Amino acid sequence: MSRPKVVIIGAGFGGLEAARALRKTDADITVIDRHNHHTFQPLLYQVATAVISPADIAWPVRSILRRQQNASVVLGAIQSIDTNARVVHADTISLPYDYLVIATGVTHSYFGHDGWQNAAPGLKTLTDATKIRSRVLLSFERAELAQDEADRKRLLTFVIVGGGPTGVEMAGAIAEIARQTLRFDFRHIDPRTARILLIEAGPRILPAFPEELSAYAEKSLRKMGVEIMTSTMVTDVRRDGVSLGENRIDSEAIVWAAGVKASPAAEWLGAEADRAGRIKVNGDLSVPGHPEIFAVGDTATLASPIPGIAPAAKQMGKYAGTVIAARIADAGASTPPAFAYKHAGDLATIGRKSAVVKLNKLKLTGFIGWLFWSVAHIYFLIGIRNRLTVAMTWLWGYVTYQRGARLITRDDRPGH
Repeated sequence: MSRPKVVIIGAGFGGLEAARALRKTDADITVIDRHNHHTFQPLLYQVATAVISPADIAWPVRSILRRQQNASVVLGAIQSIDTNARVVHADTISLPYDYLVIATGVTHSYFGHDGWQNAAPGLKTLTDATKIRSRVLLSFERAELAQDEADRKRLLTFVIVGGGPTGVEMAGAIAEIARQTLRFDFRHIDPRTARILLIEAGPRILPAFPEELSAYAEKSLRKMGVEIMTSTMVTDVRRDGVSLGENRIDSEAIVWAAGVKASPAAEWLGAEADRAGRIKVNGDLSVPGHPEIFAVGDTATLASPIPGIAPAAKQMGKYAGTVIAARIADAGASTPPAFAYKHAGDLATIGRKSAVVKLNKLKLTGFIGWLFWSVAHIYFLIGIRNRLTVAMTWLWGYVTYQRGARLITRDDRPGH
């Protein structure tokens, strides 16, 4: 008899944890992803702001799973899933399965205005990060050459839409680039005159944090020179600026951090989904009507909301893998207790020596919060080399105010 086949779609935090939970299971595990690498998404903003290089937060999936003998890796994009035949159809291969784990994460949501994407890229992949990095750095370069004051002002205006952790971290990092890193590098402009705006539709930034931490973050950003506009809705986005109702802000460096939506996984399965496209799953993370299919991470939603952060995806992936392993080992295994998420805390860095941290009743701010944030992120990086590289890069940047990954990467061929 052939061994059970488990297909895991997505090599993010949830998918990899599911694969690891099955490492001792007598089954054939196949992990399929459209990228050949796993990305540590919490530090993507540091790639986008030239703090670290892409290779510092990305690892080949094959390398991560090379010692897991029952796991293989396939590069491909999912086209459809035949739930009757139990086959996953990708652009490169069709994979039969006995159990299926969907961990495809989320992408940017422009709330029905998908045409805004080219003008205001989001931050979910390394490609997004390098695109934003080039756009930010190129704005300074073009401002150096601008002859018209209005052009120079537009080029030195940076707009971040969305006041969650990603928006706050991006705003603080761009402010540091302008006020510290680049201040002596140009001859015709003063980067310190750059205007950085953080626009949030809600009444305050970092809405998931306690009000006192949100207020601290706002105060810190304003001290860094960031303009914060709350209770402000973006009504239009174009390549040369954003509209806020009747008001307009001219800018060619716009970053979207305002919303996300799930992958098309619910459409592949014909499953019920919420407004963000996340599959409504049972307590054991299985898809209703399909006990052999599990959805984890940002792909899934439960009756009790679970935050879309890496620890949640990892816990869900491990739980789904454990349930599958138990069923393979014993077909008559009892139904496991429903998945229960354990929230470890919330963290967001604001800039140099400043961060906000909430761990149950413990709240940290300032340098202590920043130090805790730094240690936590280094700890969760994969591989000793990456941990040492990022730690040394942060230490060097802290002492010298310099950023070594200031690369403008773009395709200069005609038509690109």
